[in-house]
Amino acid sequence: MIGYVTLGTNDLPRAAAFYDALLAEIGITRLMEFGGRGYGWAASMDKPMLCVFEPYDGRPATVGNGVMVGIAVDSRDKVERIHKKALELGGIDEGPVGLRAEGGDGFYAGYFRDLDGNKLDVFCYG
Repeated sequence: MIGYVTLGTNDLPRAAAFYDALLAEIGITRLMEFGGRGYGWAASMDKPMLCVFEPYDGRPATVGNGVMVGIAVDSRDKVERIHKKALELGGIDEGPVGLRAEGGDGFYAGYFRDLDGNKLDVFCYG
């Protein structure tokens, strides 16, 4: 159902380097460039895309309270690797890796904020 998610940044080169390194951990590459204003990462063009943009209106990017992007992976090992990589790259821990009761049986996740303060989680079921 979701085609893409867009996060704002005030430092596009820094954000691009963060997501290039972070998403490479699960084989995701940068697939699109949007005229120097942003980039998009996905497994392929027919899969959901994560985009990072400088705001179109020219005002500073801000973090939305309650907004979060979930990155689905297929193993607990990948959850652990991505969460660890995010922190190594300068991200902030928003919740350690582990089982979460609120996600139902077998919901395994770790939460972090990127360099612009956007909240993400990486998760798997089972």
